[in-house]
Amino acid sequence: MQHDLLNTILKGSGYALRLFSHEEKEALRGRIFFKTVRGKDFPFVTCVIRNRDVALKPVEVIRQLYAVRLMEHYGYAKSRIAFEYPVAFGREKKQADIVIRDANDPAAPYCIIELKTPHPKDGKNRLKSYCAATGAPIGVWTDGGRISHYHRKDPAWFGPVTDIPKAGQTLADIVNERFTLRDLFLKDAIAGERKTLKGIILEMEDEVLANAGVDVFEEVFKLIFTKLYDEFCSEKDRETIARFLDRSPDAFPGGKERGDFETMQKRLEALDDTNFRALEFRAKGQTDSGLKKDIQALFDAAKQEWKGVFADGDAFALSDSHLAVCVASLQDVKLFSANLLVIDEAFEYLVNKSAKGEKGQYFTPRHVIDMCVKMLDPKRGESMIDTASGSCGFPVHTVFALAGDLFAVSPDVSPDVSPDVSPDVSPDVSPDVSPDVSPSVSKNEQDAGRIFGIDFDEKTVRIARTMNLIAGHGETNVLFLNTLDYGRWPDKTEKDPRWIRTYGTAFERLAKLRKTPGSDKEFSFDLLMANPPFAGDIKESRLLHSYELGFKAGGKKAQTVVSRDILFIERNIDFLKPGGRMAIVLPQGRCNNTTDAYIRDYIADKARILAVVGLHANTFRPHTGIKTSVLFLQKWDAKLCPRRDDYPIFFAVSENSGKNASGDYVYVKNGAGQYALDKNGCPVVDHDLHNHGGLLPDGIAEAFIAWAKREKLSFWPGEKPSSRTGEDPSSQAKG
Repeated sequence: MQHDLLNTILKGSGYALRLFSHEEKEALRGRIFFKTVRGKDFPFVTCVIRNRDVALKPVEVIRQLYAVRLMEHYGYAKSRIAFEYPVAFGREKKQADIVIRDANDPAAPYCIIELKTPHPKDGKNRLKSYCAATGAPIGVWTDGGRISHYHRKDPAWFGPVTDIPKAGQTLADIVNERFTLRDLFLKDAIAGERKTLKGIILEMEDEVLANAGVDVFEEVFKLIFTKLYDEFCSEKDRETIARFLDRSPDAFPGGKERGDFETMQKRLEALDDTNFRALEFRAKGQTDSGLKKDIQALFDAAKQEWKGVFADGDAFALSDSHLAVCVASLQDVKLFSANLLVIDEAFEYLVNKSAKGEKGQYFTPRHVIDMCVKMLDPKRGESMIDTASGSCGFPVHTVFALAGDLFAVSPDVSPDVSPDVSPDVSPDVSPDVSPDVSPSVSKNEQDAGRIFGIDFDEKTVRIARTMNLIAGHGETNVLFLNTLDYGRWPDKTEKDPRWIRTYGTAFERLAKLRKTPGSDKEFSFDLLMANPPFAGDIKESRLLHSYELGFKAGGKKAQTVVSRDILFIERNIDFLKPGGRMAIVLPQGRCNNTTDAYIRDYIADKARILAVVGLHANTFRPHTGIKTSVLFLQKWDAKLCPRRDDYPIFFAVSENSGKNASGDYVYVKNGAGQYALDKNGCPVVDHDLHNHGGLLPDGIAEAFIAWAKREKLSFWPGEKPSSRTGEDPSSQAKG
């Protein structure tokens, strides 16, 4: 009972205990006693600072734990710590939860800790006002599950720092402290402080970006790109960390699976990083102008390493002081191999909403992508393309799956091949249609070399190329082309020098997958996954005449207008080789509208309809509430998918989208009300599309796999279903 008492006290309060060690929590539990008040027993403790009994309410739990940490970990004397310190705002007085007094002037606050507001933005604003009113140079906000440290450099600058100084240290000691990739793993603001990259960018906007007079997308993109390069330069250290954790039985229970994130962090503290490279994307006590010079030099080096995302002459437009705030805000965020959902959410926010809205193109939620990848089960040696790639979610997650773990943050951290993935090229893969890949590169790099993306929005293509880097592989087979207007591809691929410099190598790889040499109409891909834009009709006669679906039923009379997604259906089927399989997101009406019967007839003539998964209306909010379905196909082939007139189809409907009506992600929470983390320190979206590696109940993907094995589909041969997928989900899916 005593063991669960702290969680019981915090339940529903918004506070959590994740920041505190088992020993810290046990010490507090040992101090708890009960008092009877008005006939009821309530938990109390004797306050470590005030030396009197106090009721153990949620805020008091966090205050007692943090006060002990200030004394035992940071070394502050009890005499320097005050609770409920009065702060004057004119005639009004408020109370700061914890104050550390200045060592030389006990009447002056040195650091203020705010606990009363278990919401980051409100807590920061309150903390900022306390520091401004008292002159305290350092502030901390925490709810016990997340923590943020701030430095009030001057009245206009209230920026983040990695930690607060220990007694005897100065803030300069913290700022100038050597910081390596190991430190970044341990102090990652996204995993450790439960922040989101979008939330950090919003903070940056509040502080400086909103009034900086710059293109916010471009400036933040430059910052992310530069920081990514800084982490890339510590690649050898990242490999050392991966090997160290692989050898750690307590971080990898059973020798295969990563343990919980907190266990991994604790184990990593034992790693000696003396020989690690010091990260450079940091405010290290330089002047603002000196910091800008250092960050610009790092950006210039990144542009040389990863050409084609920025022009050689691009530079930061932010002022020296504004750039300093932004660097301090991002320096403790681990981007390389980060949770791609978090990165997606940030980029989606940054991309001009009206520009994307006009094209009806939105980033596909990662859990929808994972469902598709899991159901189509990519094999080693297979080729894959996304013809409307957006931020490149389908290609990147295909690489993850091929590396052996769909839910890994980086392919190179997981075993090269998992027991559930074929160790070599599938026997059904034709080597003569795969791009040539040097045998000297790793299997993961070979897989990435066979995976492509195409998009007609160059800003989105730049994001996609960067997402490939964040995913942990350097292949950039993402092409800036109009998928539908393949007749005009030569204008780019043969006549545009700038395009050829940036995308030419990737296009050469794509050209090797043409069905007919010299023709861009048909290709020979094993897999295709895409979420094509819905909005925007095609009216150009030249383009419509290139497609069978550009004609009315019967094929004799050309249509004057056709919805973009309809042409994508035909175009995508043309990208597949016989036996190739496809997942495509479509407006739900395509599957049941009477007027769209001719489209369904076309599909049935070209491929077997494997499955139709209806997505919840919230799935693509806040951008659109349109109902969508994912259509799964396999192109007819004498061996892999023999033509049949009558066959079963898997149907399923998602009832839990992973988002609320406002379009915000809904995450699984633990018993303390905080976001539960997966093995990579990433929050788990609460949905029913798949089981997220066993962290969620079996979902639609697992039901499909069991059905596909019973049906003996070529890519899911008739194996005995596992215990997790062997049940017949008749209430969820009908075949």
